[in-house]
Amino acid sequence: MIATDGSKAAENAADSGIEIAELSRAKVYAVYVINITSYDSILMDETWTKDMSEKFEKIGREATAHVEEKAKAAGLESESILLKGNPAKKILDFAEEQKVDMIVVGSLGKSGVERLTLGNVSEKVMRNSKVPVLAVREIFDFPKFFRHSQRDAEVLAPVVSKKE
Repeated sequence: MIATDGSKAAENAADSGIEIAELSRAKVYAVYVINITSYDSILMDETWTKDMSEKFEKIGREATAHVEEKAKAAGLESESILLKGNPAKKILDFAEEQKVDMIVVGSLGKSGVERLTLGNVSEKVMRNSKVPVLAVREIFDFPKFFRHSQRDAEVLAPVVSKKE
């Protein structure tokens, strides 16, 4: 099961999850949880809440479709799932109901106060899951001047070997 929110961290998680699923030819569930609980109050305008729900559904459909396309391109059976409610709880409930072998989530790597205020979904899933959880952090692309080309490796090889 690959939980996605459409973020870069979730895209990286999807790539890793699909690679793992390929090893055992596992079915991939692409899951997005619409969390409108913070908007669902008697103080909120009903029309606004409905509009937000529709926007989140659209984002969820796009995010899960992206994962599903990648899984199908890898030759895997896949299914997009949209759920509503508390994200961590819904992810864990779905994993248990479907008897998934692994949950894959993206993680932004928040810590301290930032993590406490955001309520980190990936951390809650990791702490409460009955199956293994792979949390994949967002991967940053370094500028080209930090990368070594093949030519750089060839130039540096004699220097390194002389020091040994």
